[in-house]
Amino acid sequence: MQSNLSLVLISVVALLLATSPKRLPDPALRPPNVLMIAVDDMNDFIGAMGHPDAITPNLDKLIRKGTLFSNAHAQSPMCSPSRAAIMTGLRPSTTGIYGMIDDDLIKETNEATRSITFMYQHFKGQGYHTMGIGKLFHEHAPERLLDESGSRKKGFGPSPKTNFHWDKKGTSTDWGPYPERDEQMPDYQSAQWAIERLGRSYDKPFFLSVGFLRPHVPWYVPQKWFDLYDPAKLHLPAYLKTDREDLPKIALEIDDLPMMPTTDWAIENNQWRNVLQGYLASVSFVDHYIGEVLNALENSPHTQNTIVVLWSDHGYRLGEKGTFAKVCLWDRATKAPLIFSGPGIPTNTKVDAPVELFSIYPTLTDLCGLAAPKNLEARSLYPLLKNPKSAWLYPALITWARNNHAVKTKDYRYIRYEDGTEELYLVKTDPNEWNNVAGQKKYDKVKKALQKYLPTTNVLWAAASRYDNNDYFIKQKKEQSEQ
Repeated sequence: MQSNLSLVLISVVALLLATSPKRLPDPALRPPNVLMIAVDDMNDFIGAMGHPDAITPNLDKLIRKGTLFSNAHAQSPMCSPSRAAIMTGLRPSTTGIYGMIDDDLIKETNEATRSITFMYQHFKGQGYHTMGIGKLFHEHAPERLLDESGSRKKGFGPSPKTNFHWDKKGTSTDWGPYPERDEQMPDYQSAQWAIERLGRSYDKPFFLSVGFLRPHVPWYVPQKWFDLYDPAKLHLPAYLKTDREDLPKIALEIDDLPMMPTTDWAIENNQWRNVLQGYLASVSFVDHYIGEVLNALENSPHTQNTIVVLWSDHGYRLGEKGTFAKVCLWDRATKAPLIFSGPGIPTNTKVDAPVELFSIYPTLTDLCGLAAPKNLEARSLYPLLKNPKSAWLYPALITWARNNHAVKTKDYRYIRYEDGTEELYLVKTDPNEWNNVAGQKKYDKVKKALQKYLPTTNVLWAAASRYDNNDYFIKQKKEQSEQ
């Protein structure tokens, strides 16, 4: 009798589980694995994010299978400080990492970084087997941080002996079909390494990371990827020739215009659509190898118990705001893809609330049932994954060098520079950020409300953090050292 009752109870529980709505994974039963995919310098040129030309079937499929944060922003519009924020859960204004930094020196910048636990350390300490290859931090990863570490070769892949179009010092910017075969590209090797790891069996949950280089400059990929796009048919991004006329002087000083192609140059030399072709070819190339990794996961025994998170470290301007570059505090440089997929995560869902990329760290700890370190500044996105329609009252904050910040809400982008000058844009009526209304008195209350979100801590540049391609930053660091 007792045996029959047990069978009935088991059947009822099984029926309830089968018919109940999807829930986020219960790590108390079995901790999920994590597959983290980082992509370098990818903006929203993705089909499922609304781009009219992008051929990205694998990213589109991942978005359909998961939740897209369509309004995610980097903590800095540069690789090194953005990735350091993601891996530490601390803002650049707290770490002093405003520019490039050697991965091994991140934890030695100040008291805040010395007491932090890297994301990988935290998962490793909770019983995870950590693995990674490619560009994860700025270079790869600090020594001995990962249980298994594939190498990352210096640079961004093979280059021709002479550039195709652009050859200014301080940037790798150029575009054209090179080399002949995908197998010659570092991203191909990274994908194969990850695919092999996904085919293994593990006696503990794993955290596997793959850092792809494209579409970082130079936009060199084999000819077949360029052949996907006819430059004459590509849609040009929004551009206003007089756009920069209402900007503070400092906004122009911290831009990378001197070494990067300008939009006017691209128009005069009939290169704009060719640049777009190179960028989109690089996006389609990396989309293919992201798909190879995701297919390997789907065909592995880990597919039902693995959380996937894909992100890019920041956005990229492809002619918007007058140039082809990343570093600035405007939307095109700070917005980047952020996608979560896996057991219990809502499918085919888009969240438009402004969120921050360094929230990845606490979000993953929540999804895996781990307590996050107490000193993280990042806020978990778990509530939005649990209920994508829930209210989100927090802005995204972006920092570019010391004491230059942007505050992004659903209605505004407010920028305040170290000299007190400002920009304010009305997101809904001015999505291209062409009309700076900061000087209009009727918005004083709006600015005052947004100023409350600015970081109150703005530490000095970390001694090991550098950026030598711009006179403004060289001057800022020099003034700091003389204080």
